[in-house]
Amino acid sequence: MTTKQQTEKEIKKRTVAELVEDIQSLTTEIQELYCSDAIPWVIGYSGGKDSTTVLQLVWNAIATLPQEKRTKTIHVITTDTLVENPIVSAWVSNSLKQMKTAAQEQEMPIEPHLLHPEVKESFWVCLIGKGYPAPRMRFRWCTARLKISPANRFIREMVRASGEVILVLGMRKAESNKRAIVMEKHEKGRVRDRLSPRASLINSLVYTPIEDWRNDEVWIYLNQWQNPWGNSNKDLFTMYRGATADNECPLVIDTSTPSCGDSRFGCWVCTMVNKDRSMEAMIQNDEEKEWMQPLLDIRNELDLRDDRHRRDFRRIYGKVELFERNIKGETSVEPIPGPYTKKWREHWLRRVLEAQTKIRSDGPEEMRNITLITEEELSAIRRIWLEEKHEFDDSLPRIYKKVTGKTFNDPRPGADNRLLGSDEWQVLEEICGDDAMHLELMAKLLDTERQYRTMSRRIGINEALEKCFNTSSRSKQEAIDNAHLKRDLKNAASQGDIQTIQLTLKAAATSVSSAVSEEQVLASTTAVETEESSSKASETDVNTTEQQTWASMKYPAKGKQR
Repeated sequence: MTTKQQTEKEIKKRTVAELVEDIQSLTTEIQELYCSDAIPWVIGYSGGKDSTTVLQLVWNAIATLPQEKRTKTIHVITTDTLVENPIVSAWVSNSLKQMKTAAQEQEMPIEPHLLHPEVKESFWVCLIGKGYPAPRMRFRWCTARLKISPANRFIREMVRASGEVILVLGMRKAESNKRAIVMEKHEKGRVRDRLSPRASLINSLVYTPIEDWRNDEVWIYLNQWQNPWGNSNKDLFTMYRGATADNECPLVIDTSTPSCGDSRFGCWVCTMVNKDRSMEAMIQNDEEKEWMQPLLDIRNELDLRDDRHRRDFRRIYGKVELFERNIKGETSVEPIPGPYTKKWREHWLRRVLEAQTKIRSDGPEEMRNITLITEEELSAIRRIWLEEKHEFDDSLPRIYKKVTGKTFNDPRPGADNRLLGSDEWQVLEEICGDDAMHLELMAKLLDTERQYRTMSRRIGINEALEKCFNTSSRSKQEAIDNAHLKRDLKNAASQGDIQTIQLTLKAAATSVSSAVSEEQVLASTTAVETEESSSKASETDVNTTEQQTWASMKYPAKGKQR
């Protein structure tokens, strides 16, 4: 028996007559709460069964009030993460349009709002731009940025304007055992029935009218009570059924019967679950939804549990950090993987643009204008690559042109005004050869100088240049060895092990001395060779002696090799 089934079993099963009685009681409760004060309401609407049920209950309750009592605006908010399942996203968008029209026609104080995350916090800007790895339980960076922050911003604005706000949510204890525990915890601080304060949202109370409803009761209500803003609850039922593996969505009659409530709708890129079963089921059950296969392919490619080969050996701020890794009883100390490397960030950009182009070309008519990644996101990604990661080869416009066949027009003012570009990057690649860290360091130094060149007072440039050396001057192995050295010294110091500290420092000093000796020998040899060359040149013709540089010595012109 699953946790969800156990939770549902604990909730008392009611007859249809008892459900009807509860709906009537809720109608009265909603009306009394609405008319009791001037605190504005905010209903969280996702387009799913629970939020639809709550909104429908509130709408029908307020609709029976006389016009003079409908004085308080009810805000309906929906957060589009920009990576929502396209089918659900289209459903919600259409619902909001119908809602707005119906509210005006019925003179209902309901106002829908479609919210979005800030561009700098969007999924693709974080993953492709900054290099954040696909979300995991230990690094769940997506939920707060994509869902919570946009809603919280709206709620805080309402609190600033009105002083307080009541949030109406479709949370139910039967959803999961974890949800039941959280809701019971909040119940302890309730100010009245079904009104709970939230510490994370000042001056906000959460109202959960269907907290004790079961899945089957939700579907009974949606199928027996007409949707007041013109949506078809039958279509909603069909959408849930299509997202179930066996294409069936029965009402629950016992704990062994599956329900459409098990279908999960969310972001199509979500790697917090093992599989996107809803999208897989949609593609499997409906030939007309096979166009979604490129999205599923990207999602599955992102969902690689061991993706260290795709990621930098340093954290996003350039520092090597170590952790103890236990594999089959064997413990090893390894670097914590950082952001995706340049190669993989460019790869994900290419994959998303390819999927968008294919769907626009071969997808159904209603999806021909689909946008998987916006121009604003592309501009933000390009800015991060150029200004924060110092990748002045500016690969985004080239990738965009190659995949889409169109020129990328960056909306950011002055985006194309650059001193360094792909030509300079190619020269650096030729000079640095296979030494990736040398290329990175040179690029950072050159671009840092470029960023400060127009400033009348170049305050901070020394610190910026020093940061370049601190993060990129060592090879990968040297940086990892240095991190191990620091860790060993820290552990020895914490244990008061003076002998280990001395031995560790001595070994490090010996290693440095050897490196210095090699450099001195190399420098001496170079000096001697240069002096001999200069002497020979002087004997032939003093005026023909050319100034020697590191580049000219490494890449002598043809006919001048020694």
